[in-house]
Amino acid sequence: MPPQRILVTGAAGFLGSHLCDALLAEGNDVVGVDNFATGNNANLAHLHGEPRFQFEERDICQPFDVGRVDGVFNFASPASPIDYMRLGVETLLVGSAGTLNTLELAKRYSAAYLHASTSECYGDPEVHPQVETYWGNVNPIGPRSVYDEAKRFSEAAVAAYQRYHGVNTHLVRIFNTYGPRLQANDGRVISNLMMQALRGEPLTIYGNGLQTRSFCYVSDLIEGIVRLSKSEEHDPVNIGNPDEWTILECAREVQALIGSECEIVFKPLPQDDPTRRRPDISKAKALLAWSPKVSLREGLAKSLGYFRSCVAAEQA
Repeated sequence: MPPQRILVTGAAGFLGSHLCDALLAEGNDVVGVDNFATGNNANLAHLHGEPRFQFEERDICQPFDVGRVDGVFNFASPASPIDYMRLGVETLLVGSAGTLNTLELAKRYSAAYLHASTSECYGDPEVHPQVETYWGNVNPIGPRSVYDEAKRFSEAAVAAYQRYHGVNTHLVRIFNTYGPRLQANDGRVISNLMMQALRGEPLTIYGNGLQTRSFCYVSDLIEGIVRLSKSEEHDPVNIGNPDEWTILECAREVQALIGSECEIVFKPLPQDDPTRRRPDISKAKALLAWSPKVSLREGLAKSLGYFRSCVAAEQA
């Protein structure tokens, strides 16, 4: 396939910046867009001067046009609880108006379209592990609803543009992902535990620590997403690591990696926080010949240098 011109929204974010790298590595031209509501320009610093990368600072909630593109990857949205609860209305807007604007762009240029959805669409699941056919258990007015329902609306919009306008759409439901460029203080499990351990602080666990998550290293996730974008599948596909860990087990892994003897402290579980999270990736295995390769222990080791640099920057 000849090189394409591809739009990535949320390009300065954790996943968006890694996606830009992967698309450029395939020889494509990439147009990155971000309004820096939660993105970080440092995530794109290594691309400054790259002739095949163009960046525009803009808010996709306003109609826009970057010219003809062959593909659109919509990754624009706050993604951590701290951010989307702080930017609740903005999260709803980017999941509705922003998604519709990017779909219109894909329709205009007959471009392929991939939307970054989330395992949060399953809410606090009553089906375990989570399969794509499960409709979810979501509180539509709770504190997490600004994110959950924004993503669920986005999925409906993406499905409608495929159904009514014939746009070649793809939907990835992303499960917990970590690695370099993850925001250091965004309140998510891996970043919280790594930063606290490296600072020599007590490790904070919410609830009793027995709730589970399934952690996917960023390189595995991006590989799955790129494969999905080249498929003929229009319905949602889970991309994540099915290895299930309790939060307490994850904290013990971080302690072992860093050699930390810091105590573990327990705090109340936030409202509507999912008690279980594990993807069924049978569909991704069958359709994309994809499965994750990096274990949690390996991924934490790969991420250690990045989090050390974040702590050093704080102390400088």
